[in-house]
Amino acid sequence: VGLLVGDRSQSVARLMTCLTLTPDSVAEAVDRQADLVVTHHPLPFKPVRRLTTDAVEGQMLWDLARAGVSVYSPHTAFDSAAGGINAQLATGLELKEVAPFAADEEDPSIGTGRAGRVDGSLTVDGLAERTKRLLGLDAVWVVGAAEQPVTQVGLACGAGGSMLDDAIAAGCDAMVTGEATFHGCLAAEARRVALVLVGHYASERFAVEALAQQLADAITGVDTWACAAEHDPLRTV
Repeated sequence: VGLLVGDRSQSVARLMTCLTLTPDSVAEAVDRQADLVVTHHPLPFKPVRRLTTDAVEGQMLWDLARAGVSVYSPHTAFDSAAGGINAQLATGLELKEVAPFAADEEDPSIGTGRAGRVDGSLTVDGLAERTKRLLGLDAVWVVGAAEQPVTQVGLACGAGGSMLDDAIAAGCDAMVTGEATFHGCLAAEARRVALVLVGHYASERFAVEALAQQLADAITGVDTWACAAEHDPLRTV
């Protein structure tokens, strides 16, 4: 996390947020003359041995550097922050008594994932419908019986299916996340923990849009916007 590309002393007048740097989002940043891109997912995502235009990542980094566009990534810090992605999901889903799966020792409002209590009665399909409304989705993937009751919900944006054990340890009988593996879904079903899978993109993109507005409100004199060219690479047919 942090500043990945750029000059720390460079002034910023135009700032774009995005979930991931792709050829489309890079082109928008360059065309609209952004000085800084705040991207949730870092670029490069994995260390690279050489920076050339032979590879897509190299081409994107080269284009950004030539245009003087710096890159900053909050990534997991934004997932875990007091007002970060998982906290925003908890608020949007109207959960109560929300706490991280594993909290920071100095600040218990910071930490990985979130778990929160459902206020009133709710079923698995009811949770799925509530999640769809929050994220503006037509459909989600669900593990668990439709009428299975839900009392405690775990949240982990992105590829959060790997945090199933953390959700169970927090007393959750359901979990909302971006994606989980096939075997992770089977493990959840065997342990009678419902899953609502919204897709990696949908689980995080909404917070990137909110971040653009938060930065615009907090920093005067900086033109700030969320990338318009970005889209989910997956579509249903």
